[in-house]
Amino acid sequence: MGRLDGKVAIITGGNSGVGAATAKLFAKEGAKVVITARREAPLKEVASEITADKGDVLPVVTDISKKGDAEKLVAKAVETYGKLDILINNAGVLEEGLKPIDRFSDDDLDRIVDINEKGTMYCMRAATAEMSKTGYGSIVNVASIAGVMGCGGAAYVASKAAIIGVTRHTALRFAGTNIRCNAVCPGTIVTPMVSGTDPANLDSDMMGQMAKHSDMKVQPCMPDDVANILLFLASDESRAITGQALQTDFGGTL
Repeated sequence: MGRLDGKVAIITGGNSGVGAATAKLFAKEGAKVVITARREAPLKEVASEITADKGDVLPVVTDISKKGDAEKLVAKAVETYGKLDILINNAGVLEEGLKPIDRFSDDDLDRIVDINEKGTMYCMRAATAEMSKTGYGSIVNVASIAGVMGCGGAAYVASKAAIIGVTRHTALRFAGTNIRCNAVCPGTIVTPMVSGTDPANLDSDMMGQMAKHSDMKVQPCMPDDVANILLFLASDESRAITGQALQTDFGGTL
């Protein structure tokens, strides 16, 4: 307990899955958490659970694909709590059915890039501007093993590979300033987003290729598994670590 005492953390996609688990864990560890998502009702539900557990939480409805929303989110966090120490970029979406490069949808590509890539970068730009004022910050981006191994739909893979790249760029940009940036690359995570995937829409060719390069029998990650890694990277315990993309898939792609 207390590993994040005195810290202020923004967690995007905080209404369910990894985001909700991370917000609850960070609050228990002493952080003031700002949780954000597009849907208000589930966001408030997570906030109520944190408050009931005596945590300090601020829910802010935000569409991170809009740069103005991302800027307002960071401004609201600083206005409320006086600073920003931690940014967890967790919000993200999947494409419809693991479409490969020869069959991806333009609509999927636009939607995924807007949220997964642009949204993450908008939040990072606004956050680093504030962190630079205090000379402290830890940014952790939730990427995916798909961005490392290519195992997923083309649009999703591209967006997560971009996140890994901008993570390293940001770490380099702020090296030596006490502002760090790392990424976590989970394998399959048991979340409402993944569970809601319709098997009938999955591209059979892509599924077959993925099966050749990973062990589908290895257990998937649970939201708490990822939240625990995010806690370590957000805390000062990992202060020497920056520019890293940690693969967290129980060895499924070894």
